[in-house]
Amino acid sequence: MKFTKMQGLGNDFIILEAEEFAKTGLSYSELAKKLCDRNFGIGADGLIIVNPPEIKSNCDISWRIFNSDGSEPQMCGNGIRCFAKYVYNKGIMDKKVFSVSTLAGEIIPEIVDDKNIMVNMGEPVLEASKIPVKMENLDCVIDYPLEIEGKEINITAVSMGNPHCIVFTDEDSAVMAKKLGPKLENHEIFPEKTNVELVKIISRNKIKVDVWERGCGITLACGTGACASVVASALNEHTENKVEVELPGGALFIEWDKATNKIFMTGGCEFVFSGEYFLP
Repeated sequence: MKFTKMQGLGNDFIILEAEEFAKTGLSYSELAKKLCDRNFGIGADGLIIVNPPEIKSNCDISWRIFNSDGSEPQMCGNGIRCFAKYVYNKGIMDKKVFSVSTLAGEIIPEIVDDKNIMVNMGEPVLEASKIPVKMENLDCVIDYPLEIEGKEINITAVSMGNPHCIVFTDEDSAVMAKKLGPKLENHEIFPEKTNVELVKIISRNKIKVDVWERGCGITLACGTGACASVVASALNEHTENKVEVELPGGALFIEWDKATNKIFMTGGCEFVFSGEYFLP
C-alpha cells in the first residue's frame, strides 16, 4: 500500500488515496490505529483519506480524517493544509482555490505559494448547544467559571467544526495543557469531548497556545485550535481580530474577518516522505 507522510507545524499525517485504502480490507478506524502507532506502524497524529468514494457532494473534492485513536474529528486545520498541498502537488486538483467536503461543511483552501496555504475555515460557532456544551440557561460559554477538582477555571467554548475549550493562563501553558487537558477533554459538560487550548497573551496581536487534542493528547499544533483561540481572545477583549499564534511546532496567522464572520488561517506544511506499507 503506497502512502505519503506530511506535517503541518509538527502535526503529522499519513495520507492515502482512496484506491490504496481499498487494498487494506480494514475500516478507517482500524487502519488509523494501526498506521499511526509510532512503534508498530508508520507513526502519525492522524490518517487522511483522499476523495473517499462514499462521499458525494457539490465540492471539488472530499476527505476523511481519523485521529490516532481511531476517532473521526469533524475538522483539522493542519490536516486540511497538508491535504490541500498534497492534492495540488499531485495534480489531483489543477486549481489553486478549491472546495473540500468535510464533516464541518465546505472548507476552501488556497495555495498561496510553495510554502503557505490559506484556508477559509468558515464561521466560528458560539452557541453552546451546537458546540456542543451541556449548559442550562446559557446560550454562549464565554469566560465561564468551571470547577475542576475544587478549583475554579474560567473557560470559553468555541466550535470550528469541532469543539474547543480555551483557558487563559499566566502560568506555563505547556505544563497547564498536560495538567488540565485530559480533565477538560472528558468533562461531563462536553458530550462529544473537546479539544483544549491553554493560551498565554503576548500582545494585542500575538498569543502563545499549547494544545491537548481530543483523541491524540499533546500535539505540536492544532489549526482549528489556533482559530478558536483567536476567537476566544477577541471575545474576551485580550487581542485584536488578526493574530499571530505561536504553537510548539511553529506559527499560524489567523484573521477573524468581522465583516463576513469568516476565519482565515495561513500557514505552511511539508512533505516528509513517501513509501510502501506491507499489508498482512
